[in-house]
Amino acid sequence: MLAFLGAFVVVPLILPILVARIGPRAFYVAALLPTLAFAHAIVLAPGIFAGDIPFEEYTWIPGLDVSLSMRMDVLGWLLTLIVTGVGALVMLYCRWYFRGKTHGVGQFSAVLLAFAGAMYGLVLTDDIVVLIMLWEVTSVLSYLLIGYYHGRAASRRAALQALLVTTLGGLVMLIGVVLIVVQAGTTSLSEILADPPVGPVVDSAVLLLLVGALSKSAIFPFHFWLPGAMAAPTPVSAYLHAAAMVKAGIYLVARLAPGFADTPFWRPTLIALGVFTMLLGGFQALRERDLKRILAFGTVSQLGFLTVMLGYGTRDAALAGVALVLSHALFKSCLFLVVGVIDRQLSTRDIGELSGLGRQAPVMATASFIAIASMAGVIPTLGFVAKETALTALWHEATGGAGWGIVALVGVVAGSALTAAYGIRFLWGAFWTKRSTPRTDWPDPPIGFLASPVLLAGASLALGFLAPVVDVWLTPYADGLPEATAGVPAPEYPYHLALWHGLEPALFLSLGTLALGAGIFWLVRRTQLHRRRRLLPFTANDVYNLSVRGVDRTSEWTTARFQRGSLPFYVGTIFIVLVVAEGTALLASDEWRAQLDAWQSPAQLISAPIMIAAGILAVRAPKRFTGVALVSVTGLGMVVLFGTSGAPDLALTQVLIETITLVAFALVLRRLPARMGEHNASVAPLARAALGVGVGLTMALVAIVATGARQELPISLEWPPLAYEIGHGRNVVNVALVDLRGWDTMGELSVLILAATGVASLVFITDRSDNLARPSGTSRSRVGLGRRRPLVETDSGVRAQRAGETDAPRAWLVSGAKVQPENRSIMMEIIIRVLFHAIMIVSLYLLFAGHNLPGGGFAGGLVAGMALVMRYIAGGRWELGAAAPTDAGRLLGAGMAIAVLCAIVPLLFGYAPLQSFTFEGDLPLIGHWEFVTSTIFDIGVYLVVIGLVLDVLRSLGAEVDRQSKDSADTGAVTTP
Repeated sequence: MLAFLGAFVVVPLILPILVARIGPRAFYVAALLPTLAFAHAIVLAPGIFAGDIPFEEYTWIPGLDVSLSMRMDVLGWLLTLIVTGVGALVMLYCRWYFRGKTHGVGQFSAVLLAFAGAMYGLVLTDDIVVLIMLWEVTSVLSYLLIGYYHGRAASRRAALQALLVTTLGGLVMLIGVVLIVVQAGTTSLSEILADPPVGPVVDSAVLLLLVGALSKSAIFPFHFWLPGAMAAPTPVSAYLHAAAMVKAGIYLVARLAPGFADTPFWRPTLIALGVFTMLLGGFQALRERDLKRILAFGTVSQLGFLTVMLGYGTRDAALAGVALVLSHALFKSCLFLVVGVIDRQLSTRDIGELSGLGRQAPVMATASFIAIASMAGVIPTLGFVAKETALTALWHEATGGAGWGIVALVGVVAGSALTAAYGIRFLWGAFWTKRSTPRTDWPDPPIGFLASPVLLAGASLALGFLAPVVDVWLTPYADGLPEATAGVPAPEYPYHLALWHGLEPALFLSLGTLALGAGIFWLVRRTQLHRRRRLLPFTANDVYNLSVRGVDRTSEWTTARFQRGSLPFYVGTIFIVLVVAEGTALLASDEWRAQLDAWQSPAQLISAPIMIAAGILAVRAPKRFTGVALVSVTGLGMVVLFGTSGAPDLALTQVLIETITLVAFALVLRRLPARMGEHNASVAPLARAALGVGVGLTMALVAIVATGARQELPISLEWPPLAYEIGHGRNVVNVALVDLRGWDTMGELSVLILAATGVASLVFITDRSDNLARPSGTSRSRVGLGRRRPLVETDSGVRAQRAGETDAPRAWLVSGAKVQPENRSIMMEIIIRVLFHAIMIVSLYLLFAGHNLPGGGFAGGLVAGMALVMRYIAGGRWELGAAAPTDAGRLLGAGMAIAVLCAIVPLLFGYAPLQSFTFEGDLPLIGHWEFVTSTIFDIGVYLVVIGLVLDVLRSLGAEVDRQSKDSADTGAVTTP
């Protein structure tokens, strides 16, 4: 089972390639996998019926006790047959449905097969946490399938509506899963149901689970998304909305019923909502003219029927429920596929435009008649067997005095009459010869196009005759529930599925619903119900649209009030929240402890006053760059504090960050007025000053209280031995970054990449090709600072001097000839040419020495970034292109890829993600050597930091230079 689940992950990745090569015939390959899974379930059937339940488990997240566990009991086996069997037939049907089409078919085939795999895992998993994961996967994949015609607004709206409704239910369900796992102490569904926990928390959890189930299965008030989803291609409707996805909620109800059917609100909730949904869907189906929407509302009605039976919580009702699940999957998917054939051949589904198809397409009409007979409960179909079982179970409960049994019986009888009525309406609309409508000219479809609906109709008929065999399949599940509800006597004998039980009340009730349904159909035709105004001024879909519009308007109002484009407003809001939140926490504390020293080292007496003075002067600075420089003084003061407090790593990193930040600010300030308030003066200076003082005092109090509140020894005392024992390094800071808390570092790398991409996207106006500065005429082997021929300035850049060109100026740097004389410094060019390679070597030394000495990938990357900054300052964008002749995105991507591989590769060998390993040995002349694999992760950090600096220089530096030059050139041309 786990192997099939893995195959459902891998095979969809191949389908787009196959579709591109062989077209829709690739669906034959897609159908092969569910067919094999179907055959596998058939092979396991004898053991399952004998009580030998197959179980496979793979520990996935040991820390959370979450496993990929697959358990195929009778209920899981039944749903597996439906998911794989109907799925295989739908795949074969798609081969003909999409004949002659290739655009988008590859993605569709992959998503459809992946959905089948998600449903396969959902109905077999024994881990409730994995179940909720697969639950959401089906929602996302159904969104993609419903929105297949993404060029149509109706398809996009329907897909989004289905996603929002089912995902919202899934989020509510997630809360219930968390509560029930906490109460039960396990994530295993079988263990939870074997010994169900009790209590108010469990009752609340079960109610939340039911919300998720009802939203997935389109039960009122969530029913409206299913008819809207008919915007999807017909194979999607046949599979997701008849056989698979909507059955997920029904499956969950059936799965939980043996353990929680006696929960106080279980029966009232499911019976009331199920009956109302059955009646509402049946009534609305009689008002529709589109064949597909008739079936859609009919599906809503049938889902209400299934909810009543599987939610009732007795043995016979459960037996009828699972029989109905099987019969519904067969007849409703058959009918949807028939509608797909009609739509594909005639490009219409309107019953007012169809006439005489019954005589022209007898095979298709016969299959539809059998499917409708099964849906309405006409002997000898499987639907009749299941319906008679349901009526018998509810009759026993109603006559036994069960109040909810009476409600369920009356509701099911009325709903079954409506089912018969809209079933007759479907047949009349699709196949009857209508006097008022011209006879439809029917082009015969390929035989293969009809194969799937014919097989499904044949199964509906054959399983009716094989009812005793079906009874053997389904009885083991039903036997897990009580024979009757409290206060109702148990039946004299257990009920069994059979085609004929004699002249019993259920038979007459069933025949009565058929007669009543025929009368309702006649009345609907006479009254032209579909043309009458709706009974209520609004529908559930209107409520949904009103809610979405309300959310949109609220978000617009909120955005207009709080997202005003004012940076001072944003910062002020953040600071106000900080002062209020932290101030409240400080004032609410009933005990403050403070341990204050005048100083810990003499260096603080020197650096602290300088930092304070720089901060005050920065507030009063009239020019922007002066303010930035003064702020950097406070950062450099922190370097002194770190360096004198035994933190050389932090001191090194701080001085590098301050330098890089100062350069970045300088690049940005070139495009801003030199003096503050030159265009827009600061407003409310007193309020800003008060807020600044409040923030400073709040943070000072937090620091004082936090440092004095410690009562136990700090955990940092254990970090040095942990760093050496686990990470095999003596530099605690670096080992923590790449080993002990590697996940945090990986997240920080992601943030750095997003920040770099965001900055670049704001600066690069038209193109993000990152080809700003490439020396022309110079090979890759000569773009560094090694020995080369003298360089010559050209219109497109610089190139190596050719033989015979003796009058060209010489340059110390590649682009020295491109720099304007007033901006050129020969001394800087000489210094940078001498120091560049040495700085790069130092950066590599810091990278590899950082595991045991000050340094590491972050510090090494910043040093290499400083070398690039020097090249850019000395020679501008051309020099930056020569120093780093590659895209910044490649460095960022390569670094992140290395970090991710360090997390994935250990998993392949059964270890934890980011698990590090040590290799050591002895070499002649060198002696003893050690290598820790976390160094590879540090290399990824090194590349990401270099890529970040390069991206900032390319965007805020080189690209701004190019835009400024273009603006100047344009001005020079247009100015008279």
